[in-house]
This record gives sequence, C-alpha cells and structure tokens, in this order.
Amino acid sequence: MRLVTVTVFVIAVTLVFAVPGVGPQLHAQQSPDAVRPAKRAFDGQAIFRYDTFGDEQLWTDVLRMHEVLPSVTPVTALSVGLKVDVDALPPGAVEALRANAINLNDPAVTLTLLRLNAVVGVKGTVSDTGQLTSVGITCALCHSSVDDSLAPGIGHRLDGWANSDLNVGAIAALSPAFDAATKAEFMTWGPGKYDPRHHAFDGTKIVALNTPSLPVVIPPAYGLKGVGFETYNGDGPISYWNSYVGVGQMGGHGSFSDPRIGLTITQPPDLVTPKLGALLDYQLSLKTPKPPAGSYDVEAAGRGRALFVTDAGCASCHRAPNFTDVLDGPDRSTPLLHSPESVGQDPAYAGRSATRLYRTTPLRGLQQHPPYFHDGSAPTLRAVVEHYDQLFRLGLSDGEKSDLVEYLKSL
Repeated sequence: MRLVTVTVFVIAVTLVFAVPGVGPQLHAQQSPDAVRPAKRAFDGQAIFRYDTFGDEQLWTDVLRMHEVLPSVTPVTALSVGLKVDVDALPPGAVEALRANAINLNDPAVTLTLLRLNAVVGVKGTVSDTGQLTSVGITCALCHSSVDDSLAPGIGHRLDGWANSDLNVGAIAALSPAFDAATKAEFMTWGPGKYDPRHHAFDGTKIVALNTPSLPVVIPPAYGLKGVGFETYNGDGPISYWNSYVGVGQMGGHGSFSDPRIGLTITQPPDLVTPKLGALLDYQLSLKTPKPPAGSYDVEAAGRGRALFVTDAGCASCHRAPNFTDVLDGPDRSTPLLHSPESVGQDPAYAGRSATRLYRTTPLRGLQQHPPYFHDGSAPTLRAVVEHYDQLFRLGLSDGEKSDLVEYLKSL
C-alpha cells in the first residue's frame, strides 16, 4: 500500500478554512420552551462543537494529555471511540484516505488531525514546530458521533448522538496524573459509559466525590425539546446539567454550586454560565433521528403501540408526546420522579444524586443507542420489555413482547 508522507498531509491543511469561533457571551436564565432567534442556536452549535470553556486547565495542566497524545496513532484513537470530522479535512486528504494512502498507524497523523480541528470533541493546539502544547475537550466528545461515510469512525458529524463507542475510561487512564488503582478502575467502564459522580475538578485539583465508581450510559442529546430535565435523576433542567458537567467534569473555567450534593466550585471569570443559553438553544434544535427504513416491522409496531398504551401499561409513565412524565409534577420546576424500587433499578447511583430518585427516560431514537437503563443493564430492547414484564407481572406472550419491541424500534 502506497503511503503518503505526513508532510504532504500537513501541506493540505492550508486548504481548510479556519473553524468559526463561538458567538457573543449569552445569559443562561431562560425558559427551555422560549422561542429564540436562529442565531442563538447557531452560536450554540459553535459552543457545543468547539468551546472548551477553558478546560485546558484540567486536560493539559493537570492530566498532561498533551504529553500523551503525540504517541497515539489514529488507529488507536479510533479504537477508543474518537471520531474524525470528514468536513474538516482538505479534499486531498479525503481522497488519500479513500485510497488507503495515509498511514493511520503514524502518530504524526494524529497531530495533523488535531491541527485541522478534525477530532470531534477534542481541541488541540499544535505549534509551528509540530509540538502539541495544549489539549481541551468539548461537549461533542461524548454527545456527537459521525455517520461513518468515509470509514468507520470517519464521516460527517451527527450532533446529539451518544458516542456509544467512546471509551472515556481508557482515554483518561492514559494520563500520567492518575495512580495505577485509579487507572484500573477507569478501565472497567468500557465503551459508551462514564461516571459523572466519581470525581469533580475544582479548578486546581481533582476531588473525589464517590467510590467505587458507578458508570452510566452516555445518553443522546437530541430530542430534548419539551422534556425539561436531562439527567437520569432529574436533578435539574438541562442547563443545570450542562453547568455541572462543563465546570465539574470537563474542567471548564467557571462556577457551580449545589448544596444538595455538597459541591461548590467558584472560579471567576465564569466562562461557562454566559454560554448556557445559546448551548441550550442548540440542543433543543437537535431532532430525534428517524428509524432507518426497513428497520422494524410496521404491522407488528402497530400492535405494539396498542399494547404500549393498554395492556402493558407503558404509557402510564412514558406519556406522549415526549414519552416521559417528568413534567407532570406540581410545577415545571419540580420534576415527577420515581423510587428505584418502583422501577426495578439499582438504588446505588440514585443515592449519589441530588434527588435520590429516577426520572422516566424519554423514549427517542432507541435503535441508535443501546444498551438501555442508566447502567446499561439491558443490552437490547427485548431485555427492557422482559424486565418490566417480570417486574409488573404483565404476563405478556412472546408475540406481544416482540410487538412491543417493534414499536420501541419505531420511536
């Protein structure tokens, strides 16, 4: 196989336009259902895709990932779920990739991809001498994927899709800042999971919150309009969680406080809060993807829908149009939640949340993001149906269970 030299690939960088910067700082205290100008969502897209909120203070200064990534090959990066945005590549590089003419086992190519800002959710600064000087991450790292149109892991962005291939634990374990025991714990997470309650970053150091680690499935960020609460536990509205993650998990330069979980981080100037409004606008604009054509039995789905709202009783909690009852509380600021026992879920993770309860998860694009439940304990939709059939003693026949699965696949 003919290999194009890295020098040729780097020259192609000059053909790429600069990535647009984020828009003006915007206030976050807005109603999720308010109608806002399209420009706000456009600014939010730039924030979602490219804004690190200054989290280089964690990923570079503390975790020292800029020391590690120069030795990581594209093959390795793709194997842990990192994605490449084909639209950030110059045409010559795209053609070379199609022809298998770029050595994806060369770590220098990784630096070139970072220079191009082509690694989804990772922002690296590469000096004129080819040194990686800083690394940060964005929202897109966990909540975007690609359509694999060029190759597995390389394609057009799919914002809002859960990156179910992303092995956050394996990536974090590369950091020289963690001891062997912590790295071993991270390695148990596996693809598509992350523990947002294991630690926090207070601007200077990593603070332990809970042990042992209880990783949860990375959820999609599409189809959120009208839902109002994003977390598995309904701790707060979407911007609450964006703030919690942006400051305490991504390591952004900002402030967050929630006495319910005993966490207060104060870091002026706040680079997170002023952008939450625009970020919310963009997230609310992300539509649930339609199920692929031919991916489910239409007639069976029709029968399954009837079961869903009648004999199976699913609609008592998964209420249309958003397939959740979380906004059926006494007011829009107080979510309707459920005890772990009432839904047959492990109480351990809920016990670490602010509410200690679980929200009814909205059902959206289900085919796109297995496994299911907060901990991924249901590998398939059939396993979900079996869980509730046993928990509520529904007595569904095999045929009825299959019909329900087909209906869930249609959502």
